[in-house]
This record gives sequence, structure tokens and C-alpha cells, in this order.
Amino acid sequence: MILCTSSSSSAAKILRYMFFRLVLLALVFSASVFGSQFQFREQGFCSSEVEEEGNYLPPKKMATLGGVHDSHSSNQNTDEIDGLARFAVEQHNNKENALLEFARVVKAQEQVVAGTMHHLTIEAIDAGKKKLYEAKVWVKPWMGFKELQEFKHVGETPSLTPSDLGAKQDGHAPGWQTVPTHDPVVQDAAHHAVKSIQQRSNSLFPYELLEIIHAKAEVIEESAKIHMLLKLKRGDKEEKFNVQVHKNNEGTFHLNQMEPDRS
Repeated sequence: MILCTSSSSSAAKILRYMFFRLVLLALVFSASVFGSQFQFREQGFCSSEVEEEGNYLPPKKMATLGGVHDSHSSNQNTDEIDGLARFAVEQHNNKENALLEFARVVKAQEQVVAGTMHHLTIEAIDAGKKKLYEAKVWVKPWMGFKELQEFKHVGETPSLTPSDLGAKQDGHAPGWQTVPTHDPVVQDAAHHAVKSIQQRSNSLFPYELLEIIHAKAEVIEESAKIHMLLKLKRGDKEEKFNVQVHKNNEGTFHLNQMEPDRS
């Protein structure tokens, strides 16, 4: 009986020793794992920031920027874009001691970043001459933050001329030629067409110009005929129109033709 009691006591001691060893190993392992996770978090890393090769990158390098797309067309948005363009011109003037005078926005695009990056093509007057500039304005509305990131001259303002369209090249007769939709004359003709279509319409909803899909023109001396396919919006409905606008030598526009596009 004494031998059995001694053996049982020794076995119990061994079991207790093994149990405490297992508990100690578990605690050490848990501390090691927790320490590693804490280190990664302190350095700004997380599992979603691992590249395919297994390398870690800081969050700012992992952020994916949105693509550049056209700004939405609306009266409110137009006022906002004009305000950003004027801000860009003012900031450039202050920085470069220049005297540019804002004329209009030729093209407006935007990109989602940490906020919105507005990509603007601006027509401004420099010493009496109209020129084109490209500007980038970074906006964070929730912070009241607005900053000019870039402002550069990209060329003189294009304008429809007989020479541009081949009317005076090598003595050939003038003819219809494809022209850039962002040309100021084309833009003005399109807006005149939209205004004329609205006046001829009985709709309570105003037409908005969404896009000049394509344009061609024929220029003779100081007058021009401009044919355009326009995408318009009226309420929730989008429509396309084929229009032809005549610009006379006095610079006045007149809508000659207008018909819905059925294609």
C-alpha cells in the first residue's frame, strides 16, 4: 500500500509539471504572435497591403486613384466649375505676378483622389490674346480645402479659319471638314443651337448640352456652316439632334437645320 501511494504521488507531480509546461508554452506563443501583429500595425501595415510577391507597402502607396472622367453637366455644377477655374487663374496670377483674365472653361474633367482633382482646360486672355491653359485644382469639401496643383499654357485658342479647313490650301475649293468639338466656335454654335431648340420647344424642362458627339464645318472667308450631332438632356430623357448652324461674317449664329437623330 505504501508503494502504490508513492507511485500515485509521483505520477500526479509529473502530470502537474507537464500541464504547467504546456500553459507556459502557450503563453509564450501568444505573446510572440501578439507582438508581431503589434509591430506591423505600428509600422502602418496590414494584411490587405501585401503585394503578390509578399512585400509590404505603406497605405498611401496602395491607394488606387479613380479614373479621369467628364464632369457632370448641370447649372449648379457649371457655376462650381467656373468658380474653380477663376480660382486657378487668380492663384496663377498671384504666384507668377501675371495678369491673365478668365474667359471661360473649355473642358472640365474630374478624378476621385483624397477628395476630387479637377482637370480644367481654361481659355484666358493674356495681353489681349486668347490662350488655352490646363489647370489641376485639388478640392476636399469636408475640410474646406482647395489648392492649385498645376497651371500651364498649352497653346493659342483654336478658331475655325478657311486655312484650317483646307479652303485655301493649294487652290482647292472649300469643303466640309471634321473639326475639333472643343473649338470655341463649335462650342458657341452648339450652345446657340440648344438655345434655339429650347425656344422652339413647348417643353417645361430646359434642354442641357451633354456632349458634342462630332462636328464638321465649311468655312468661306469670314462665314462658316457648322454641322453637329448633339446629345442633349431634357428632364430625365436624353436625346440626340442633328443641327446645322450658320455663322455669318458679323459673328452672328443662326440655326438653319434641326432634326432628331434616330440612329
